[in-house]
Amino acid sequence: MLYLIGLGLSYSSDITVRGLEIVKKCSRVYLEHYTSILMAASQTELEEFYGKKIVMADREMVETGLQEILRDSDKEDVAFLVVGDPFGATTHTDLVLRARQQKIDVEIVHNASVMNAVGSCGLQLYNFGQTVSMVFFTDNWRPDSWYDKIWENRKIGLHTLVLLDIKVKEQSIENMARGRLIYEPPRYMSIAQCCEQLLEIEEGRQSSAYTPETPAVAISRLGAPTQTFKSGTIEELADYDSGEPLHSLVILGRQCHELELEYLLQFATDPQNFKLKVAKDQEYFKPEPWRPPTQDN
Repeated sequence: MLYLIGLGLSYSSDITVRGLEIVKKCSRVYLEHYTSILMAASQTELEEFYGKKIVMADREMVETGLQEILRDSDKEDVAFLVVGDPFGATTHTDLVLRARQQKIDVEIVHNASVMNAVGSCGLQLYNFGQTVSMVFFTDNWRPDSWYDKIWENRKIGLHTLVLLDIKVKEQSIENMARGRLIYEPPRYMSIAQCCEQLLEIEEGRQSSAYTPETPAVAISRLGAPTQTFKSGTIEELADYDSGEPLHSLVILGRQCHELELEYLLQFATDPQNFKLKVAKDQEYFKPEPWRPPTQDN
């Protein structure tokens, strides 16, 4: 059996009881190590807690070396550990499909992820639209396909969760071209960099999916002991020091409920000013009032 087991967001003990029982009986245990990190637990701490040796599965192993993970999974129990929930990344869906194509039984053990824990910032989960990912821009690569999704969410009044890029065990283009297995230091996108990229693309697009004055909430180290939230406009958060990773951002939708706003005000430097910005944003993309048809119609 191949088990995909969610670890939760931060601590070694965030794994479910059922998940821990399964890990302890598995012959091999892999930890996916490129879509996210467990903020309050190291590999050594996890191995001590589980009583098992852990193999770190980087991007190369997960995307091109799946056969090693699947090896003998039809004869023995193998665990694939994922920070958050197993289906938080499309790569893991591919792993399940590949396993089932090879007639390997698969079982999923779910856990908390940013997709549901984001509600702790005070915004109601059923008011969220499409989630987008913000990647690091380079000199010649500045993707903006996420922009239209934010526009669509904003058009119908829904909040947008923006997941910020992380780079773990990545190679430079030069080292990759020369075949040198030299890896760059880990990088984690900050709230400020995300907001700067948002503003850059809006300036180029000029479609007003959002503006510098659009309200947002910065989320830092969700689920960790140092979890923090910060409410402000995109422009204000472009100057915000969000501290240690991991980070994510929520761009507010037009339909911000009064209870959501009340919760967000406790994270604002100037609550009254933030309240005014949200009130102004309520008019953004607001549908035209309904008018009864005339005789001509």
